[in-house]
Amino acid sequence: MRFKVSVIGAGFVGSTTAQRIYEKGYADVVLVDIVEDKPQGLALDMMESGPVLGTDATIVGSNGYEETVDSDVVVITAGLPRKPGMSRDDLLLTNMKIVGSVSEQVAKHSPNAVLVIVSNPLDAMVQHAKVVSGFPKERVVGMAGILDTARFRSFLAMELNASVTNVQAYVLGGHGDSMVPLIGTTTVGGVPVADLIEKDRLEEIVQRTRDGGAEIVKLLKTGSAYYAPSAAAAQMVEAILLDRKEILPCAAFLEGEYGINGLYAGVPVKLGAKGVEQVIEIELTESEKAALLKSAESVQELVNVMAASS
Repeated sequence: MRFKVSVIGAGFVGSTTAQRIYEKGYADVVLVDIVEDKPQGLALDMMESGPVLGTDATIVGSNGYEETVDSDVVVITAGLPRKPGMSRDDLLLTNMKIVGSVSEQVAKHSPNAVLVIVSNPLDAMVQHAKVVSGFPKERVVGMAGILDTARFRSFLAMELNASVTNVQAYVLGGHGDSMVPLIGTTTVGGVPVADLIEKDRLEEIVQRTRDGGAEIVKLLKTGSAYYAPSAAAAQMVEAILLDRKEILPCAAFLEGEYGINGLYAGVPVKLGAKGVEQVIEIELTESEKAALLKSAESVQELVNVMAASS
């Protein structure tokens, strides 16, 4: 019997995430969107690729939640995307209503699911999904750190003309301008990155990482990134379904770890069948600790705005 995964939101991120999961073959997929016939058409197109790809999994589209009943994992991508000139935070109150409504329906139809939140502003949306769903902290997790880290690793590999597989790094904190790429623990082939790249150039790469999403929004003009975000979401789904106990940077609910309490922040976690099975605390420099706390403050500000509007 295959697993069941539902993806809520059939925009570029959601549909590409659904496609990636379907192609793996270990889960049947339900793609949900409010636009009539859109998820059905996308799902049918993907299903017809099955014979070419050699997958016997199923994928269906729906405009409601009945098809999603008893999902093992639900990926929430629903919400408005960024437009040029917008920050992720500009989407706060609009996407808060959307993610809240979706979380309520998901909790009703799949009370034992693990929720993977992708909607922006990411950290605030994960916090809101946890409150609305009533799920335990382990079963509500946000996709951000994997994406931010992938961008950081990509830029470092490009700079050094090295394989991305040799670049080991973490980007922690909120998914926004205050994210914290960790220089001290970043290595390329086991060599500290600070020994390979001049400090000023390294700072430029760090800033490009922080601006990674905005750079793509500016280039596309009518949309935002979806290939890398969907790959990151699919990696999380696989780690959960296959109980891989994989250590990945994700937005997790902290209760004292890293000096942060009662708030979601991007940190390394062990991801397995139960969701977030452990928060991994790694040693940070004083400046990294300060930057992570500052990032958490930015997330708290958004959470406060949401609370005031409720």
